[in-house]
Amino acid sequence: MSSPAESDPDGAVLRVKRLGIDTHQEPIVYMRAECPVCRSEGFGSHSRVALCTDGARIIATLNVVTSDWLAMGEIGLSEAAWRLLGAAEGEPARLSHPQAIESLSDVRAKVYGHALGREAIEAIVADIAAGLYSDVHLAAFVTACAGTRMSRKEVEYLTAAMVGIGERLEWDAPLVVDKHCVGGLPGNRTTPLVVSIVSAQGLLMPKTSSRAITSPAGTADTMETLAPVALNREAMRAVVEKTGGCLVWGGAVSLSPIDDTLIRVERALDLDGEGQLIASVLSKKIAAGSSHVLIDMPVGPTVKIRSLAFAQRLSEQLVQVGEALGLTVRTLSFDALQPVGRGIGPALEALDVLAVFQNAPEAPADLRERALNLAGVILEMAGKAPSGQGGALAEETLASGLAWRQFQAICEAQGGMREPPLARHHHAVLAPRHGVVTHVNNRLLSRVAKLAGAPASPAAGVCYETRLGARVQKGEPLFSVHADSPGELEYSLEFVAAHPDMVMVNADEA
Repeated sequence: MSSPAESDPDGAVLRVKRLGIDTHQEPIVYMRAECPVCRSEGFGSHSRVALCTDGARIIATLNVVTSDWLAMGEIGLSEAAWRLLGAAEGEPARLSHPQAIESLSDVRAKVYGHALGREAIEAIVADIAAGLYSDVHLAAFVTACAGTRMSRKEVEYLTAAMVGIGERLEWDAPLVVDKHCVGGLPGNRTTPLVVSIVSAQGLLMPKTSSRAITSPAGTADTMETLAPVALNREAMRAVVEKTGGCLVWGGAVSLSPIDDTLIRVERALDLDGEGQLIASVLSKKIAAGSSHVLIDMPVGPTVKIRSLAFAQRLSEQLVQVGEALGLTVRTLSFDALQPVGRGIGPALEALDVLAVFQNAPEAPADLRERALNLAGVILEMAGKAPSGQGGALAEETLASGLAWRQFQAICEAQGGMREPPLARHHHAVLAPRHGVVTHVNNRLLSRVAKLAGAPASPAAGVCYETRLGARVQKGEPLFSVHADSPGELEYSLEFVAAHPDMVMVNADEA
């Protein structure tokens, strides 16, 4: 095969340069405005361009450079573009106009309120997976599908298309169980407990989890303070075959690969589309080979699901779409007015989990209770316990130490168990008056933990020291902020000072 330079005698070839610019998952390329290739091809800022080397081809968005930090004859690549192209520094690459994206006509139809059929949705998903959509195109699709704009059939088609575009795991077991939390509630780190209890009772539970996107910690972030989680499919399978369960990062397994792309754009737009949420959850569960899934749905004014009506509507769709695609789904809603446990942030949440596993006296009772409830429902769904008795079996498994031994076995199989780190700096936020704790803003507490450095600094976060309804004295700690640097601690405390009622204490009546 000839090189791009040899096959293009007119010189429409530039040499690639890695710029080290983080554009997250979007491939961006940079060209000089006066570059002959740029001018002759009619490229301008935000043009979509095809970039081809001998070994790979990508579609990227062009940014035009007017300064001299990029030399003539060079094309700069963002980190995302560099990873996708897999080129060597200075390698020649040929530019061209990409073919028109036919599925964008279906996106426009959805923008104008038309329903999409199976083939249209499959075409959109295939083009997204091929990297043909820019972030502008993705934003149009996400917005057109936001809220309740997708019918149940459209959600079913989207879910199936997302499963079909990626890998799919298969297991030699009649039942494969899983759980998922729709999120939004800090500290709700039940997954390690549930996986260990359920797999200790002989059920197969290959759990893939996400890292934090906008929260202080995802399950994968918390689990990574205890054991390695970036396992590929072969390593994940070996762990499950040895122990019956695993707790790994889904990004390393690459199931339902366009899901992360859609989530990234949803977060940037601050949109929570019901249809895309359902497709996101169920596509990953089906791709992971699950047959039975329990969906944990916190409901409260400062979490993702803010009303019982929304929870009911979402629950019905999850069950119906799951059934249409051969997946047994059950949902479980609960009031989410305050964090679960004490820790908010990877290591602090891990310490809570360990305390529950070890039946320590100081273990958070609410985290323990929630994990037992969820595990009990899964045991009943899978026929391991009669209806109404799953919770008792789960409690026995935890209290006997069997779940703790199972968790240790999973950690060892994943590469070895380790101690969660501790932050070097912390500061207690004190009650401003005598009174009763009457309100907690989960979102603001999560924000404090993020400003303190979580999840990038695993030890950073917030330790929630009180509970709703508790009577406190002036000067007693409401929560403490943990950080690895004085600057991050100060930054987060400035936010706390600007929001004094994120944990509200109503004064005692005289």
